[in-house]
Amino acid sequence: MKNLVLLGGGYGNMRVLLRLLPNQLPDDVSITLIDRVPYHCLKTEYYALAAGTISDQHVRVDFPEHSRLTVKYGDVTKIDVANKLVHLDGEEAVTYDDLVIGLGCEDKYHGVPGADEFTYSIQSIEKSRKTYEALCNLPAGSVVGIVGAGLSGIELASELRESRSDLDIKLFDRGSRILGSFPERLSSYVHKWFEENNVEIVNNSSITKVEPNTLFNHEDSIHCDAIVWTAGIQPNKIVREMEVEKDKQGRVVLTKYHNIPENEHVYVVGDCASLSQAPSAQLAEGQAEQIVTVLLKRWKGEELPEELPRIKLKGILGSLGKKHGFGLVNERSITGRVARLLKSGVLWMYKYHNG
Repeated sequence: MKNLVLLGGGYGNMRVLLRLLPNQLPDDVSITLIDRVPYHCLKTEYYALAAGTISDQHVRVDFPEHSRLTVKYGDVTKIDVANKLVHLDGEEAVTYDDLVIGLGCEDKYHGVPGADEFTYSIQSIEKSRKTYEALCNLPAGSVVGIVGAGLSGIELASELRESRSDLDIKLFDRGSRILGSFPERLSSYVHKWFEENNVEIVNNSSITKVEPNTLFNHEDSIHCDAIVWTAGIQPNKIVREMEVEKDKQGRVVLTKYHNIPENEHVYVVGDCASLSQAPSAQLAEGQAEQIVTVLLKRWKGEELPEELPRIKLKGILGSLGKKHGFGLVNERSITGRVARLLKSGVLWMYKYHNG
């Protein structure tokens, strides 16, 4: 039996499982999935978990069951490509014939002193739980600073506003306008929503240092009772330590078939992969579809296609609390309740097909 090992139960490897199981997996192949927690986590919804508007149960989806699927729980400590081994903390190493690395990302602090130590995070379910506990235990009138006004920061700020109307929320954005890479219509809509809901946007910010309960924007010190960092991501530490070619962001450079150069048995999916498009759950799923196509052809000894098609993304949807949202769908801007309903529908469909 060949052993296909999947590292990480995120969006990419869940799509690999969904495509291979129950009927596409060749009879001579088994799958081992390795993750720290016993369920797939809906990372795109961590902002709501941290804000306290949904329960932990809402961001969990059970892994599929199959006679040739083994799920192991543990922390990966090293990937030994030369010997086809995955080392786990306190357990025996796992051997593989083919490997798909989907270990996700971590916060990137850009060398800001104190950012790692004195801020909260929503990059993992464990950290999101801690952030929820910190935010929801704050007394009325407390100041919350959210560093980074990308999609995660915007959704967290808006959701926290609906959860805790008594808090003073400050959203720090390094650009001159929020969502600077989006059409101005979307940017203005989101800015207006924050103004109407008493969330302060601090434009042209540059966080130079973080101390306990204090943010330094340029040289100005700002008191915050809690600080959440949403200002950038980087590949998982295990991937950063791999001796393979990487791009400027530390993501693994791949061939057009999504495997590392000169090794057709090691694939990388999701946030750790160097792709022309920005990391997202959609991109990881699209990449996973192509990895499955490549795996099936290689297992059968069939010739690979000359080129794989560019992965098409349907768009971006963001929420502003439970009733409003914004997004780009087929390059068209949408705002308001329609955008929020679309996002809720996409989430429902995902849970329906994977749960």
